[in-house]
Amino acid sequence: MARADPQPAPERLDRTGLLQGLGAYGIWGLLPLFFWLLHGVDSGEVVAMRVLWSVVLLGVLIVALRRVPQFLAAIRSRRAMTYLGISAALISINWLVYVWAVQHNHVLEASLGYFLNPLVNVLLGVVLLRERLGAAQIAAVALAAIGVAVLAVGAGTGIWISLALAFSFGFYGLVRKIAPVESLEGLTIETAILTPIAAGYLFWLSGHAGLGFGQTPLWTVVLAISGVVTATPLLLFAAAARRLPYSTLGLLQYLAPTMQFLLAISFFGEHMTSAHAVCFALIWSGLAIYAVSGIVTARQQRRATA
Repeated sequence: MARADPQPAPERLDRTGLLQGLGAYGIWGLLPLFFWLLHGVDSGEVVAMRVLWSVVLLGVLIVALRRVPQFLAAIRSRRAMTYLGISAALISINWLVYVWAVQHNHVLEASLGYFLNPLVNVLLGVVLLRERLGAAQIAAVALAAIGVAVLAVGAGTGIWISLALAFSFGFYGLVRKIAPVESLEGLTIETAILTPIAAGYLFWLSGHAGLGFGQTPLWTVVLAISGVVTATPLLLFAAAARRLPYSTLGLLQYLAPTMQFLLAISFFGEHMTSAHAVCFALIWSGLAIYAVSGIVTARQQRRATA
């Protein structure tokens, strides 16, 4: 009697990659608590300090990891520098809006922005990259659009925060996708581009409203470690992206806004209106459709290659 061919073993999830992904999104999910510690510090100073301390840390990493040749090659590339100039402007807008939102009790709207981000990415892919949508993706984007419309009509004062975060980070991701530079070198150059602006703003602020840095031990320490808090999740994410299937990484990205949402309604005590409830329900439904569709597609592709 002939023996049946053994079935291929299921693909094992890389534990290191999973821990790196959980670490990245976990840190992003807890960021509201970090910026809450800086309540009373000018939002622009927080972002400027984040830029300056990040560029110091990233510069050390470039040298320690022996990536100086790649860094210099990126600087010499006019195409790379053009894209990174655009991405630097986009990420600075994203950081400033997010810090301001946390400091002014709009964590709920901030979490909504990052729930919207995956669907904004799909929309940008269709409009700018001429990608085609499946039925599940069309349904997901449509539900998100209805949810945003409901929130704009019912509680529209903070909807600009959600849209600004979703679209600034969506366009940032799009630019970095097509920029011919690796993640570490790209982030280092972005922060280097922003450094003169950040330093200039801090110099101006020191002569007017005054700096929060140095006023209290808490503010000084938190501002000093802002570079670590900025760079660490980005580097963990880049490492996880190399180890994990895209579908797994796609599901993990909802961890951060979920944590932020829970913090908003518990720790920060923000009020969730009926418009918020309907909006979140529609967006979560859209994300569920999008996630399930992604899992099914990934499984079909694995079977086809097997």
